[in-house]
Amino acid sequence: MKKQEVINAQTPIDFTGMTIATPAKTAAGVKAVTNSFKHVFGAMNVFRGVKTLLALNQKGGIDCPSCAWPDPDGERSSIAEYCENGAKSIAEEATTLKLGPVFFQRYSVAELSQKSDYWLGQQGRLTHPMVIKEGKTHYEKISWEEATTLIADELNALPSPNDGIFYTSGRASNEAAFLYQLFVRQFGTNNLPDCSNMCHESSGSALSQTLGLGKGSVTLDDFNKAEVIMILGQNPGTNHPRMLTALEEAKKAGAKIISVNPLIETGLLAFQHPQNVSDMISGGTSLTDIYLQIKINSDLALLKAMAILLYEAEKNNPNTVFDHQFIQENTANYELFIGDLKNYQLDDLVAECGISLTQIKEATNLLIQHNRIIVCWAMGLTQHKNSVITIQEVVNILLLKGSIGKEGAGTCPVRGHSNVQGDRTMGIFERPNDAFLDKLDENFDFKSPREHGFDVVNAIKAMHNDSGKVFVALGGNFLSATPDTEFTAKALQNCQLTVHISTKLNRSHLIHGKKAIILPCLGRTDEDIQASGKQFVSTENSMGVVQQSKGILTPPADTVWSEPAIVAKIAKATLQDKSKVDWEKLISNYDFIRELIEKTIDGFDDYNALVRQEGGFYLPNAPRNGKFTTKNQKANFTVCPFIPLKMKKDEFLMMTIRTHDQFNTTIYGLNDRYRGIFNERRVILMNEKDIESEGFKPYQIVDLHNTFGGIHRKAEHFIIVPYNIPSKNVATYFPEANVLVPIDSVADVSNTPTSKSVVIKITAMLSAGDKQPIYAQINENRR
Repeated sequence: MKKQEVINAQTPIDFTGMTIATPAKTAAGVKAVTNSFKHVFGAMNVFRGVKTLLALNQKGGIDCPSCAWPDPDGERSSIAEYCENGAKSIAEEATTLKLGPVFFQRYSVAELSQKSDYWLGQQGRLTHPMVIKEGKTHYEKISWEEATTLIADELNALPSPNDGIFYTSGRASNEAAFLYQLFVRQFGTNNLPDCSNMCHESSGSALSQTLGLGKGSVTLDDFNKAEVIMILGQNPGTNHPRMLTALEEAKKAGAKIISVNPLIETGLLAFQHPQNVSDMISGGTSLTDIYLQIKINSDLALLKAMAILLYEAEKNNPNTVFDHQFIQENTANYELFIGDLKNYQLDDLVAECGISLTQIKEATNLLIQHNRIIVCWAMGLTQHKNSVITIQEVVNILLLKGSIGKEGAGTCPVRGHSNVQGDRTMGIFERPNDAFLDKLDENFDFKSPREHGFDVVNAIKAMHNDSGKVFVALGGNFLSATPDTEFTAKALQNCQLTVHISTKLNRSHLIHGKKAIILPCLGRTDEDIQASGKQFVSTENSMGVVQQSKGILTPPADTVWSEPAIVAKIAKATLQDKSKVDWEKLISNYDFIRELIEKTIDGFDDYNALVRQEGGFYLPNAPRNGKFTTKNQKANFTVCPFIPLKMKKDEFLMMTIRTHDQFNTTIYGLNDRYRGIFNERRVILMNEKDIESEGFKPYQIVDLHNTFGGIHRKAEHFIIVPYNIPSKNVATYFPEANVLVPIDSVADVSNTPTSKSVVIKITAMLSAGDKQPIYAQINENRR
């Protein structure tokens, strides 16, 4: 049997004994505190744990390696300026468990592929560079010099620089990302796919075209001044828990909150602040005023219905609903937008949403009555075929109300990984603009490549077609984060060499090229000591604040290098005399890197001084100030055609979601506490009426199928869980269900995989003998 045939690309099928409880009504509270301590003090001793937590998200401390929600500009809690998932992230990174060469002697790659993602992540921090050579079954220890030489030799042997693919996760610091893109472009390619391609690329595409900047326009302080906050396709209680504090403060200041989501998410219902005594006594603060539980991917229909209602209200009461002065002075294409609204029937749009016209009118009335409106969204909006125009419809509504460029109003795409926005600012982008490349040419005396490179989807296709031969990943778990798992696995296995710069073991290390290297790197919590002494790195949060992050813990081993050092060493070995950059000097003191960033990227004037200020500094943001840097210098209304999705009677629309014990592809545990699902991940949430009408039973084991593009994809052995979800909609966890996300099903313009819009069929798993349905043994603990 061939080696590739015995290695699991998908998460192994292994039921773990599910318990079901009633979904929670309030987020955070005592359980969040106890779970935080359980994870942290289960991974390290009390002194190490307390020391790390007290530095987390403090000014001049450790920037949380989890989400990109901003820290307060002013006072911060000295006790706990972090959330439950931040604590889990710290426990994952700062664990005292170590994973060295002996571990890899014990387990073959095939054996490791049979383990769960949770098990892999619990084995500890990587300590040594490891290599697996062609035809071998185990990783072996390799020296840093041998590793960088091997990488350099493989890269320099490529027929073209465009046969190299250089991926970046959102955890990489500004300094590492800047060096990485500089090395890659001096090597001769723009093949710089990154995790933005899979999450907020749709936001960047939509906002760049309409407002001139692919970032949000609000600050954290704007939440305290908002009159209405609308949250679409986002689950802050699990994915951005510290946002709940901002929502609670906004609510107490008088803001109304509209939540739009196919699932009733606990974090949108109520919040019990763990540090607020009155919250703990009273049971917390109710957050959402109006909850619109629409069907999956009916957000555009909802927004268009709201726009029609706004227009009708303006016609009935001229000059009281729209901000005509703002529209006239700052926007373009208003008449085209209004004209297009007449092409739609309100009743048709309402029917697509799956909720009542009364509910939509109730929410729209809040927009009619107020102008300080913030709209927040996450992957529930960005991972559909129509994602870009859906977000542009968000902008349309804000423009009608003049709700951009004023306090308490604007766009708020809530980014996922902690520095995904900063990496893009640093030049991690497959389609860089000429102005940025001109600066690189000027400052580093070379001719940068101008041909656009591969994004994630096109990089996978290139590797699958043997035109991407060396794959390098600066962080991340590429295989588990990407669509079409088996297709992506084959793509990675086609490579001559795969390289992963990582803190811990993950599934991407097991699905590798003919040769593969794992390079252990420092995490945010680790002290980074270079020739000039202790270093810090910097990151950019969701709202454009650049701040420093300084590790305080002894690294797991002397053989673990920092990300900037790893990138610089590979660059020096690969480019040699072709580059005039003094790579050794740059990593001796990261101030030298920041000086080059200052010379190259707008907004970083006096970088080294400003980043040393308490709390860092804000990057320029024209839309925040009511200025728009589009080609016509206007904020542009957009005509956004709504085309209903047609499905067959036996088809369902699936979205992939996270559990509460998960951040992106990192699995902290097996519980989804807020949704009441414990000790299991292979589940499919279904409407109870759909379960009955399809002839299924609760907790029956089923297989999921997708045939997009004529290719059959199958995800086996999922347990049906009855849940409050719209009819014909289902939800599954990723990465378990990523095998069903077609590589060719992508968002228009942004090319983002449609992980929230997957058409599937469901079939019963039958016993071999009598062909009877198989059910899971479930402990129902309904409270």
